[in-house]
Amino acid sequence: MTLPASPIRLYRYPLSGHAHRVELFLSLLRLPFERVDVDLKSGAHKTPEFLSKNAFGQVPVIEDGDVTLADSNAILVYLAARYDPSGRWLPRDPVAAAHVQRWLSVAAGQLVAGPAAARAASVFGRKLDVEQAKGIAAQLFAVIDQHLADQRFLAGDEPTLADIAIYTYTAHAPEGGVSLDPYANLRAWLARVEGLPGFVPMKKALS
Repeated sequence: MTLPASPIRLYRYPLSGHAHRVELFLSLLRLPFERVDVDLKSGAHKTPEFLSKNAFGQVPVIEDGDVTLADSNAILVYLAARYDPSGRWLPRDPVAAAHVQRWLSVAAGQLVAGPAAARAASVFGRKLDVEQAKGIAAQLFAVIDQHLADQRFLAGDEPTLADIAIYTYTAHAPEGGVSLDPYANLRAWLARVEGLPGFVPMKKALS
């Protein structure tokens, strides 16, 4: 596997699930990288310097040589395409690739509107409709739990970007008041992701 000429720089916030999914994938790929913590509380993500890296003022951002990329799912796709020649994480087969893309869309949709939103209200004090978010989370987790009844990972029997994109906000859903107790298949899947060589957890917000 080709390695970057110098460590990839990851701009992150330690409690950001979006940033963690990138950190997790960098670790699973065993790529050299350095963490650059962005102090969101002080508004560091809205400074001209940071906005030059991501005009939306959001983490994560990576710098890989002369490549600067924002958006966690876009970064996952880039890292897989550039540094995983096996195609394990982002399959080249059209059907398998579509299955992965489906879950990347869920990560940007129901996952954000459900468990991530409920957690944001609890952890960061965001003014959101918490009950609506919890309802979306419960519906999403029921679908995932049923989906995992006969396969080990979200897009098949091997881990892919689908699992990386969905893992963090699912694992940390209890921080938003969303219980994982009803979803045995989902909890078993979380354990399988956590057992992958190179797995790194995200710091718990409410410990």
